[in-house]
Amino acid sequence: MKRLGLIALLVVGMQAQAQTARVNVIPAPVQVQEQPGQFSINTQTTITADPAFADAAALLAEQSGITLKKGTAGNIRILREITRQAADSAAYRLLISPDQVRIYASGRAGALHGIYTLLQIMATQPDQNILPAVTISDRPRFGYRGLHLDVSRHFFPLTFVYKYIDLMAMYKMNVFHWHITDGAGWRLEIKKYPALTKKAAWRTHANYMEWWNSPRHYLEEGSPNAYGGYYTQEEARAVVAYAARRGITVIPEIEMPGHSEEVLAVYPHLSCAGEPYKQSEFCLGNDSTFTFLEDVLREVMDIFPSKYIHIGGDEAEKKHWKECPKCQRRIREHQLANEEGLQSYAVKRMEKFLIANNRKLMGWDEILEGGLAPEATVMSWRGEKGGITAASEGHDVVMTPGGYCYFDSYQSDPSTEPLTIGGYLPLSKVYSYEPVPAALAADKAHHVLGAQANVWAEYMPATYQVEYMVFPRALALSEVVWSQKEQRSWEDFKTRLQAHYRLLQRKQVNYYRPSWQLEPKTIIDTMRKLTIVSFETEQFRPVIRYTLDGTRPTVNSALYGGPVEVAGTAQLMAAVFRDTMLMGRPVTVPVHYHKAIGKKVIYNAPWSGSYPAQDAATLVNGYRGSLTYGDGQWQGFLGKGVDVTIDLGASQPLESLQVGFMQLTGPGVYMPPAVTVQVADDPAAFDKAKVFTVQNDVPPTHEKLIFKDFKFGLQGQKGRYIRVKAPVQKGFLFTDEIIVY
Repeated sequence: MKRLGLIALLVVGMQAQAQTARVNVIPAPVQVQEQPGQFSINTQTTITADPAFADAAALLAEQSGITLKKGTAGNIRILREITRQAADSAAYRLLISPDQVRIYASGRAGALHGIYTLLQIMATQPDQNILPAVTISDRPRFGYRGLHLDVSRHFFPLTFVYKYIDLMAMYKMNVFHWHITDGAGWRLEIKKYPALTKKAAWRTHANYMEWWNSPRHYLEEGSPNAYGGYYTQEEARAVVAYAARRGITVIPEIEMPGHSEEVLAVYPHLSCAGEPYKQSEFCLGNDSTFTFLEDVLREVMDIFPSKYIHIGGDEAEKKHWKECPKCQRRIREHQLANEEGLQSYAVKRMEKFLIANNRKLMGWDEILEGGLAPEATVMSWRGEKGGITAASEGHDVVMTPGGYCYFDSYQSDPSTEPLTIGGYLPLSKVYSYEPVPAALAADKAHHVLGAQANVWAEYMPATYQVEYMVFPRALALSEVVWSQKEQRSWEDFKTRLQAHYRLLQRKQVNYYRPSWQLEPKTIIDTMRKLTIVSFETEQFRPVIRYTLDGTRPTVNSALYGGPVEVAGTAQLMAAVFRDTMLMGRPVTVPVHYHKAIGKKVIYNAPWSGSYPAQDAATLVNGYRGSLTYGDGQWQGFLGKGVDVTIDLGASQPLESLQVGFMQLTGPGVYMPPAVTVQVADDPAAFDKAKVFTVQNDVPPTHEKLIFKDFKFGLQGQKGRYIRVKAPVQKGFLFTDEIIVY
């Protein structure tokens, strides 16, 4: 039996171009009041500014093409305002009337924010010379609004770095975290150590993953097959100046003590082994290591005036230090507890050096291990735990958890996307992030400086791929860190975003286009024994049509207007239509309100503590997993894999069973080699019960995300208990639901 009900009134979908507002600013300002009329830009339009804002006015003139002139009588005026919000130099007011445009600010940062809001309004209008009248009052929520770029895995030209900074400024991001050293290549000229750019900047393979799977060697600059590059000190200074003019601070990252293969290949005496191509970590028992690092940082600090210098500090392999006499001697001499204490010693030593040079140390959350340096700032990437710990201890933190801020993750169905490292981070999830963790005490919240997105380039060999992965997700994060929490609205953001596709096109950004794919959401109503299905999509006000019998939707199929209720079993298929054309691929939602829902599950082997999902209720709660194993519905297993027994409560005839798994080899997720099922009235009888087996047919070399339901025919079987076993092939095993009829 099937029963269909529509909970909401049917509404006719509208296409993405439909908008009601004329002003669509991202990130959302504190206050926007649209006014009647418009301001027209023509050849007579001029820009003037108070002397304090002359540079900001020049920048506006350069980017808008409008004439800059001296004095204060221009049509577009940038004025210093002492009395309003004077304490907040980042605040501004923008007034556009039919007669003139005025930007008021008390400080340079506010003036820059005002001109970028104006530029944004221009670039999102059909005619950039006709601006709607509006009054905007605005200020940022967080002082740290960061975007990172890894230029080690793949080297990007200066022209792209400048474009990246321009786009950051347009969306009021104010910190450019430049990841310029790593094992894949050293990217900054250091005059005292020329081998860093003569050899450590060049490797044997252009493609990072090919190099990673090779012996990972480096080549001399000038070698015909060398891939890489570096920025001269003059070029790096130019980037710093370019960014500073746009209100952006550049924070350099010099990796230590790990991720340093390239350094140790050319200066092997700095490793514990004393030989090239043996290790990735500096020898922390060797004083020459600290001499080298301090020499490098002196030149780095001469180039980068930022308050913070990022020293990495992540993923150091400590086993070499255990076997190194010099490192063990250092541990004994300084009465350190262990190798984690040794890393903490190194971090604290580098912090003292930076403080002596009027700088502050920043590092990934591993710098907490062994004890945090007294004044260090933590960048929390392994979830929020490190940030919470550091803030609770009185340290400043920047939140950048992988689940929300790693832009190297897939942003749509991985089967339709270019290969990435894994994960799933759609635009909506980025927007949902809240930088101040709920678990952090209110009196410690001020230690959260803001948040940052990270762009690791293993799978991004070209600039157009970086743009594809970063935009428009960076726009979502810009609103997370700028706009007041209570003013953020996902639906409103989606509406404003439609105008920004025009801006990105005009800036020639290869942004990710919104997917036509539907993402189904299900709710299990155990009281009424119903499955309620709804759909989300990146398309703006889409027309969705669906069927319940597994047939492909057509323009004549039922129009979706709200959640669909289904009793029992159905094969729901839905798709987005534009006019009469089906767009993208239809999504199929097998609906199963099955016998095992809510029943007791006995785990004969434990699930992974890292991926508990819904604990013991996971596999029989009626919910299928989504495109990511981190969604709380995919339960992870290591060791013996899946070995569970379902207690149906009473002996009963059975018809079928199916259990779902996923494979995504990048992060090490694989199908089981086979799945077995047994049925019995007493768990003690499993030793003699018939074993049903389904072999896996997905090869471990299949790299892209794939799902498989292992299906069993159980006709003629009767029992109370069902045992399902699926051993680990390698890596992790993830399963979401055991469906029993």
